[in-house]
Amino acid sequence: MTVSAIDYAVLSQAILAAAREMGAKLVRSAYSTILREARDGSAAILDRDGNTVAQAELIPMQLGTIGSVFQACAREYDLDEVGPDDFFVINDSYSGGQHLQDVFFFHPIFAGERRVGFAASVAHHLDIGGGSPGLSVHARDVHSEGIIIPPTKFSMSRDWNGGPLERLLRANVRAPLQTMGDFNAQIAANRIGAQRIGELCARYGAETVEEVMADFQSYTERRVRAAIAEAPDGTYTGEAVIDDDGLGHGPIRVKSTVTIARDRMTVDYTGTDPQVATNLNAPLAAAISATMSCVKSVLTSPDIPFNAGLTRSIDVIVPEGSILNPRYPAPVRARMEICYRAFNATMNALSQAVPDQVIANGFDCTTVACLSWLNNGAYSVYLEIFGGGYGASRQEDGCDAIDSPMSNCANTPVEAIDQDYDFFRVETYALTPDSFGHGTMRGGAGFTKSFRILRDGATVALYADRFATAPEPLFGGTAGGMGACEIHRDGEVIRLTSKDMAELRAGDLVVFRLGGGAGYGRACDRPAALVAEDLRNGLLSEETARQAYPAQMETLG
Repeated sequence: MTVSAIDYAVLSQAILAAAREMGAKLVRSAYSTILREARDGSAAILDRDGNTVAQAELIPMQLGTIGSVFQACAREYDLDEVGPDDFFVINDSYSGGQHLQDVFFFHPIFAGERRVGFAASVAHHLDIGGGSPGLSVHARDVHSEGIIIPPTKFSMSRDWNGGPLERLLRANVRAPLQTMGDFNAQIAANRIGAQRIGELCARYGAETVEEVMADFQSYTERRVRAAIAEAPDGTYTGEAVIDDDGLGHGPIRVKSTVTIARDRMTVDYTGTDPQVATNLNAPLAAAISATMSCVKSVLTSPDIPFNAGLTRSIDVIVPEGSILNPRYPAPVRARMEICYRAFNATMNALSQAVPDQVIANGFDCTTVACLSWLNNGAYSVYLEIFGGGYGASRQEDGCDAIDSPMSNCANTPVEAIDQDYDFFRVETYALTPDSFGHGTMRGGAGFTKSFRILRDGATVALYADRFATAPEPLFGGTAGGMGACEIHRDGEVIRLTSKDMAELRAGDLVVFRLGGGAGYGRACDRPAALVAEDLRNGLLSEETARQAYPAQMETLG
């Protein structure tokens, strides 16, 4: 490295700060609650060849493979012919993207005439077309899930700001104000990233900035290799399942075989069940993101940057035609459900190698809730990502009512929902007592959120999991709680499946119940003081406490 250690430290952290500022710009400029409040988007700085250098810590699932998503664009176009006015767009699940709702924008960064990198942003868009508002539960191919954008180069001056691409997208979405506003937020985020990197190039020189970008990736590679080398060599296996395929067939299994050899790791999903007819399949990019997220969270420390250096020492094998690498045109909208099982299966395998560094299963599925209403030709679409209780670890109880590790969406405040939607209101939003698994450390508590429908003609749609299979514990703990979705109508309770949709009437109460995380270690070893604290906070009932912790309750009197 020819750059001094001081300049490297300053520049590497400045590049990371630029990516984080992009993430803040993306969220603060957004129109929809899914991006503005839940923060379901991400941003990154790529080098001149499209390798990830630094990323905002927002949604791991969207950014674990952002460099490989960009490579789909690089294969279609000569990057040396890209100009300052050009930009790339892609959401195609079968050209390197994830699901269609995640649309990636890539803008080149120039220092004078020299291309030094790309600014990248991705957002989950409220509606991108398809068979029904927000999400199409009954889609049987990817075309039913929305408009498909293959890796394509556009011109800002020609194709945006009233140009053909903007008009095409506006014509294909049901909520144009929010959706187009979020696209503009992505562009704004990319512009601030390009500006910050340009400022660094002006001060330190483009060649110096590019050298630091390369060294920053090598730094991550060295740290990851060292972390892998500390784990014992061997081959370890783990499994996990989702409830079903949405058609009543299941459970659907993911098998992960982890091989550690010195400073390299291979994660092999051979033995995973085949692709299904519904939208639960995951594109290859998503499966790789899930794997990288798991490995980094278990083996490495949080200060290691998530960039292209992470992937250099980890090989991921995913058989084509499996639910983690389906063949076109399988639908993929709900890919997070099976990706969480890839995360769980790999975590379960690693628990055999590094038991003190893993967590028990949480209510780690993506529960996507969508309420929509068509009024006088205008759609109102509400979509929110729900989490649940986190799994326990050796040192800590699981977090209560939090999104799961690959999604990481924030809470959407009730006040923000009330401001944007008038066809329903939130009636309940509360932690659920006794919803977690027990152990030396307990899982996190789940929660309940209910919506009173105020207009006839509204629709509810959801995809979720863990309605039938509970989060699995580790080392003697007990399983976490399961989820449910119900419609309460005139004294009747209509129970929906975990992948379902239904028409609603004014007066209906739609109730989402999100489960809790599993426990870690034997319940008999839990400190009595922690049992007392849960009782005092109302998270644990006395009846459940006497069943799960009889010795502690006897001590407490």
